[in-house]
Amino acid sequence: MSTTRTQVAIMGAGPSGLLLGQLLHKAGIDAVIVDRVSGDYVLGRIRAGILEQVCIDLMDEAGVGERMHQEGLIHHGIEMLFDGQRHRVDLHKWSGGQQVMVYGQTEVTRDVMAARAAAGLTTIYEAKNTAVHDFDTARPYVTYEKDGVKHRIDCDFIAGCDGFHGVCRASAPRSAIKEYEKVYPFGWLGLMSDTPPVNDELIYVNSPRGFALCSQRSRTRSRYYLQVPLTHHVEDWSDDAFWQELKLRLDEKGRADLVTGPSLEKSIAPLRSFVTEPMRFGRMFLAGDAAHIVPPTGAKGLNLAATDVKYLFDALREYYQDKSEAGIDGYSQKCLGRVWRAERFSWWFTQLMHRFPDDGEIVAKFQHAELEYLMYSEAGQRTIAENYVGLPLDFASQRLM
Repeated sequence: MSTTRTQVAIMGAGPSGLLLGQLLHKAGIDAVIVDRVSGDYVLGRIRAGILEQVCIDLMDEAGVGERMHQEGLIHHGIEMLFDGQRHRVDLHKWSGGQQVMVYGQTEVTRDVMAARAAAGLTTIYEAKNTAVHDFDTARPYVTYEKDGVKHRIDCDFIAGCDGFHGVCRASAPRSAIKEYEKVYPFGWLGLMSDTPPVNDELIYVNSPRGFALCSQRSRTRSRYYLQVPLTHHVEDWSDDAFWQELKLRLDEKGRADLVTGPSLEKSIAPLRSFVTEPMRFGRMFLAGDAAHIVPPTGAKGLNLAATDVKYLFDALREYYQDKSEAGIDGYSQKCLGRVWRAERFSWWFTQLMHRFPDDGEIVAKFQHAELEYLMYSEAGQRTIAENYVGLPLDFASQRLM
């Protein structure tokens, strides 16, 4: 078995693991990244496309924000479509000047991956039988196999950025972990196409036929979603069937403006709310999807992961540069304060915009009444705007007086 040493072993080469690795590198802290899949597989995953300011700032801090600022699209509002009518929520106005950026998670990953390769930093792809060991001691280590050879990485800390199905959370002692989960009775059928978006801003649709979302990745690439039963399969949906169903859920203007075309990618994603407590186990820390999953309705997944990365990076930098363990000790509590607020918003927004199979007509009436209140109330629009752009990083530490 070959043995190497690093300060931080990062499990997972998705955007959170790569961002953490890049930030540590800029701070002079050595890190090795290990992933069980290939780099091409990581880049091939189609994920979120809305960045909050915290994620934008972190990209800049990591020194990988140049292309994002050139190609990302700043959005100051979203549109809500219900009862056949659109209503605009002015994010900039009601959130105190905040905004969001449309820039695909794949592009975030590509930018950080390229920077890491240019710096000659170590990323180990297609690692088999990965395992984490002794993270409850001062001498944790990671093992894996590659090309038939066993390897060991000794380290000071392990960062679990390896997703919902990763080895890190699964290795935490069952007696020390509590998991909360809600599985939703539908999925999102997504279609990507090289067609101009139907609207300059995102459209969230509450329709008697189910939820729909008109999103985008650029001025020439669109991403659309339909709420579908969990029993459906991608093979059940031709491109023509998708476009026809989307038109039935849009308003007249949307149907007229929609440009259809062949799909680049189609997939069905299940929806769940999931949180792990705590997010630290000795010298192993969970971040991103390894610790929490949100339904995509509120566009919080990547942004919550970015917040975890920021808190973990600050804690590790404080440990190495200031010889303080305060950030490490407070990591889990600090993250979870923000996580639960984002989970609540994503759950609430999902409840508001989707049709649940066991709900009767009265629930549709409740949704309509609440949507009317939200659209015609300054407090209602502020509630949506503040949560959608992301609550301030110090919000979790605030208390009602």
